[in-house]
Amino acid sequence: MLEEQKNEKSIIQKLDLDGYVQQFKQFLAREKPVAMMGDINQHARYIKSLSNIQFSSPPKVQILDMQLARIRKQAVLSLDEIYAFISMISYFNTLNTVGFTEPLIGWIANIKIPEEIEEIIGYFTEEGNINPERDPELYKLERAMKQNKIEIKESLYKLAHSSKLRDYLVDTQIHFNGGEETLLVRGGFNNAIKATVVARSAGGFFYILPQSIAYLKEKESQLLSNKEEIIYRYCQEISALFFTWEKFLTFINNEFDRFDHYQARVSFARAKEYEFVIPSKQKGIKLESFAHPAIEKPVPITIDFSKQIMLVTGVNAGGKTMLLKSMLSAVYLSKYLLPFKCDAAKTRVGHYKSVDAVIDDPQSVKNDISTFAGRMQEFAKLFTKEDAIVGVDEIELGTDSDEAASLFRVMLDELRKKGISFIVTTHHKRLASLMASDDEVELIAALYDEERRMPTYTFLQGSIGKSYAFETAQRYGVPISIVNKAKVIYGEDKDNLNELIEKSTTLEREMRTKINKIDENLDLVEKKKSQLEENAFKLEEQHRKAIATLENRYNAATKKAREALNAKESKEGRRLLNVAHQRKDFKQKQIQKEESIPLKEGDKVKYRSHKGELLSLRGKDATIIVDGLKMRVPLSELKRRSTTPLAKMKPKPKKANVTVEKSGAAVSVKLLGMYADEALDTVDKFLSDALVNNLNEVQIIHGTGGGVLSKLVGEYLKKHPKIGKFYRMPGNLGITVVEL
Repeated sequence: MLEEQKNEKSIIQKLDLDGYVQQFKQFLAREKPVAMMGDINQHARYIKSLSNIQFSSPPKVQILDMQLARIRKQAVLSLDEIYAFISMISYFNTLNTVGFTEPLIGWIANIKIPEEIEEIIGYFTEEGNINPERDPELYKLERAMKQNKIEIKESLYKLAHSSKLRDYLVDTQIHFNGGEETLLVRGGFNNAIKATVVARSAGGFFYILPQSIAYLKEKESQLLSNKEEIIYRYCQEISALFFTWEKFLTFINNEFDRFDHYQARVSFARAKEYEFVIPSKQKGIKLESFAHPAIEKPVPITIDFSKQIMLVTGVNAGGKTMLLKSMLSAVYLSKYLLPFKCDAAKTRVGHYKSVDAVIDDPQSVKNDISTFAGRMQEFAKLFTKEDAIVGVDEIELGTDSDEAASLFRVMLDELRKKGISFIVTTHHKRLASLMASDDEVELIAALYDEERRMPTYTFLQGSIGKSYAFETAQRYGVPISIVNKAKVIYGEDKDNLNELIEKSTTLEREMRTKINKIDENLDLVEKKKSQLEENAFKLEEQHRKAIATLENRYNAATKKAREALNAKESKEGRRLLNVAHQRKDFKQKQIQKEESIPLKEGDKVKYRSHKGELLSLRGKDATIIVDGLKMRVPLSELKRRSTTPLAKMKPKPKKANVTVEKSGAAVSVKLLGMYADEALDTVDKFLSDALVNNLNEVQIIHGTGGGVLSKLVGEYLKKHPKIGKFYRMPGNLGITVVEL
C-alpha cells in the first residue's frame, strides 16, 4: 500500500499535477489518496447522478481508523472523537432529505442507522457538546458555572475602578492570561492589594489575580471538575454502545469516504468548470481542446493517438514535453475520474492498468549512476509490466544517438508486444527514420513559425519535425555571429541529409497510404461482384416463376375456351385455339433448346438449394464446389444458374506492389543477398548518384556473414578515384561508411 502511494505521488510530480491535486484536496472532508478503488463505471454513474443536484458539503472530520481500532479494544473515546462519528451519521440523515435520483437514492436509502445510535445523536449540540437540557445535573452545573463567571467579572470590574488601586493600574481592562481573568498593574501594587502574580508583560508590568476572587476561581475549578466527571460518564456509556455497533461504525466510516470522493469531484468540477471523461475499453487517446491544469494560459491541445507508439519530434521549447505530460495527465485523471478542462463530447481516453513516465535525468553522484545507466534501469522495470502507457522524454539522453536509436527501436518493439503504449519525444532523426515506416507508429511534429521565429505550441500528425536549434539559440540571446559559425561547422551536407530522411519517410508513408487505398478498392470490387452474382440469381428465379405463372394462366384460359366451344361449335374458335397451342409449343421448344445446351466446366450451377461452380464432368456425374467444399453429384440434378455467364473477375492479389520513384540520391544502399558482380554494379551506380547529388557521406550495408561482400566492397572502394575515406561502422553492424 505504501509503495502504491509512493508511486502515485511520483507520477503526480512528474506530470506537474501537484498544484491540481492540492486544489482538489481542499474539497475533501478529510485527507485521503486521490485514487478511487473499485468499479469505475459504477463510480461514474454515482458522480453523474450527484452532478445533477445541489447538496450541502459534508462536515470536516478527522481520520477515524485509530479510533475504530480502540473501539474494538473497548477503550473509552473522548467527546471530540465520539462527535466525529456522530457528525458522519448526522450527515447521512440530512442526505435522506435531498432529492436524489437513482442510483444515489437507492444507495443512501439502504444505509439504515440503528435506533440506539439515532438516540445518541440527540445528546449533542451543534457545537459538539453534551446538551444540558437532557441531564438535570449537568444543567444545574452549567448554570452555576455561568453565575460564577459573572461574579468573577463583577469583582474584577469593581477592583479595576477602585480608588485604592487606581495609581497602580496600567488600564481598567480585564486581561485573559493563561486562561485566567487578570488585572495589569505596575510594581508596588502589593501595598494596595493582596494578589498572586500570574505572569509578567513585555513592558515590565504584572498580570495579577486578586486574592479576593481566589475563592470564586476555586469554586469554578470544582464545578468544572464535576462537569468533566459527568462528561466522562457519557463517554463511557457511548463508547460501550459503539463497541456493540463497531461493524456499523466501520461501514459508515467507509461509506462516508466513498461519498466524500464523489462530492469532492463534483464540487471541484463545478468550481473550475471542468468535465469528466470516463475511460473507454478501447485503447488510444483522443483529446479535444485539452488544457493542462499547471499552465496558466495554455494553448488547447487537439490530437488523436490511436496507435501504440507516438514519436514526437520538432522545435526546441516547442511544447513536446508538455504534450507528453498532457496526454499522460489525461489518462491519469480519467483513470481516477478526476475532472479536467476539455471538450468531453469529443474526447476519448482509453483505460490502462498503469501510467508511468521516464522524464527526469536519473544521473546521481550519490548513487554513482550515469544518465544512460539510469535510463536503462527505468526501461528494465517496464519488462515486468503489461497494459501500461509510458511517456519517455528525450529518449536518447546520455549516450550516442545512433547506437541508442537502434537499441530503443528493438526495446520499444518488444515492450509493445506486452501491451505497453509509448509517447516518446526526441530531437534525433535516426530513431524517427527507423520507426517511421511502422504502421503502429504515429509521427508528431512540433511546429515552428518561420516568420515570427517562434514555436507555435501546435502539432502536426504524420510528419517529422526539425529541431531549429540555431533559431532557438538566437531567440534566447546567443549572439548571431556565434550561431552563424555553428551553422558553418554543422555543414550544409548534414542539413541535406536530414531533409532527405524526412522526404524518404514522407514518401514511404504516402506509399503505404496508397497501398491501403488500393486494397480498399479491391475489397469494394469483390463486394460488387458478389452482389451482381446474387442479383443475377434472383432475376433468374423471378424469370422462372413468371414463366410458371403465365403457363398456369394459359392452361386455365384454354380450358375455359374448350368448355365454351363444346357448348357451341365454332370453326373460328377452333382455329384460334390451335394457333395458341402452336405458339406455346414454339416457346417451350425455345426454353428446352436453351436448357439442352450441355453444361461445361466453369459454368455457374445450382444443386438443390446450393449455389456453386462446375469443376469437372465424368460420365453422368459432375464435381462442383460449394462454399469452398468439393462435391460429386449426379449431372441430372444440376441446373444452370445463368445462360449468360458473368465476366470472370481477376482474383484479389495477396499483396499490392506500388513503386514510388524518388528524386535525387539515397543515403544508403543494401547489398544483402546479392552476388559479387551484381553487388559491385549496384555500388558503382549508387556512388555515381551520390556524387551527382553532392552528398558528403553515405552508407553501404553489406552485412556481416562470411565477410565476402565486405572484402569486395573494400577492394572496390580503394581503387575508386572519388573516395576520400571509408571505414566500418563501430559495433560490427555490417555497414561501411564512405566519405565522398
